[in-house]
Amino acid sequence: MRSPAPTTTRPQRVRIGISACLLGERVRYDGGHKRDGFLVERFGRYVEWVPVCPEVESGMPVPRDFLRLVAVGDRVRMVTPATGRDYTAGMQRYARERVRALATENLSGYVFKRGSPSCGVERVRVYRDGIPGSSGRGLFASTFMDANPTLPVEEEGRLNDPRLCENFVSRVFAYSRWQSLGRLRRGKLAEFHAAHKFVLMAHSQEGLRRLGTIVGGAQEYPGIRALAETYWTEFSEVMKRTPSRRNHTNVLQHMAGFVSDKTDPEDRAELTEAIDRYRLERIPLIVPLTLLRHWVRRLRIGYLENQVYLDPHPDELMLLNQL
Repeated sequence: MRSPAPTTTRPQRVRIGISACLLGERVRYDGGHKRDGFLVERFGRYVEWVPVCPEVESGMPVPRDFLRLVAVGDRVRMVTPATGRDYTAGMQRYARERVRALATENLSGYVFKRGSPSCGVERVRVYRDGIPGSSGRGLFASTFMDANPTLPVEEEGRLNDPRLCENFVSRVFAYSRWQSLGRLRRGKLAEFHAAHKFVLMAHSQEGLRRLGTIVGGAQEYPGIRALAETYWTEFSEVMKRTPSRRNHTNVLQHMAGFVSDKTDPEDRAELTEAIDRYRLERIPLIVPLTLLRHWVRRLRIGYLENQVYLDPHPDELMLLNQL
């Protein structure tokens, strides 16, 4: 595994690979598309999409016979049920070449089409003796994910879940921030870790401790490349864990501790009440978070001003309003 290569400049928009049909391109087997409103209209304002259709790009026509994954012995083949034509070798060859090309695109994430025999990430139907199962992965998605084990990846269907959607978007922007570090040094890595302390705490306190140990023992690594690879691999694993309400509450209470001794009793009570109402599922996360932002900036609490947890992604996406 290798960490993403840091870049010298940060793009104005994050670059994300995507199954082309999700943008409304008519590339599906029936000549249609699966345009996703959230991806195109809301998230798309902050993204430069890199559309990919493995089936069309590998030479299949539109329209075309639909494809299916079929188990033959211990192997999975991509075939058309109507004709029995096997596209496995061609798709695998295309996938290897396309994945190498995408490595130059500075991607911060990828959104795949759910259920697709080429693009599905999980539970894709695999037929054995004509009977469907749900244990496969699309051939292109499999090759891409093997080559990019730490890149944030998601299926569009799962983004309908507010918690999964917010987690994916948070991971994408974290990946982009990592890329923007430029020429990596130990000091920069330590700053990156410090800024993400409460983000990591929301995902896993144990994960935060493990990452702190890596940063604290930086001198034990033979060079910055080995340190960065170890850190980023662990960081990515921690970020895959979707934060719970309990963890968010814990983070809010920790951050409130930096504010409490600098505010009067009435303001402290207001913040405490907001956190407790969030814990009891009466208000969304954005409410206590907005109060914390107010006090951190008004009181100029430097340590918290730099915390990504307060601004993990653009407010206009309104993702925290749904948690």
